Amino acid sequence: MPSATDDEQHLRLLSIFHYVVGGLTGLFACFPLIHVALGLAMIFAPQSLSNRPGDQPPAFVGWLFTCMGGGFFLVGISVAVCIVLAGRFITQRRRYWFVFVLACVQCTFFPFGTALGVFTLLVLSHPTVKTLFQVGPTPA
Repeated sequence: MPSATDDEQHLRLLSIFHYVVGGLTGLFACFPLIHVALGLAMIFAPQSLSNRPGDQPPAFVGWLFTCMGGGFFLVGISVAVCIVLAGRFITQRRRYWFVFVLACVQCTFFPFGTALGVFTLLVLSHPTVKTLFQVGPTPA
């Protein structure tokens, strides 16, 4: 059984790694902004994308690029914010179930999210960690 000091150290490291992975997720979430810019160029300046006058892309393609890129950007930034919040909640020893569910979701983001999600689930499953988060029955 891990001791309470081991659990404290593991939670401290998990918190730091959540901040790092949240930052990386936020960085990668900015890549769809390239599609947003390209879509806006297709909508507002289609002549800049072709040398021939009749060879511009249709406007709906620009809207598709803009909406899809914007949607992926918003989802990515939302996930990044949730990961950073999970790191904060681990530090504060609050919202156990938020951190637990987010660790399950992180397992889908290979490779960093998978590793962090699995380690977070392993640490959160210790009874002493549940006590630190004040989850479940209180010990006598």
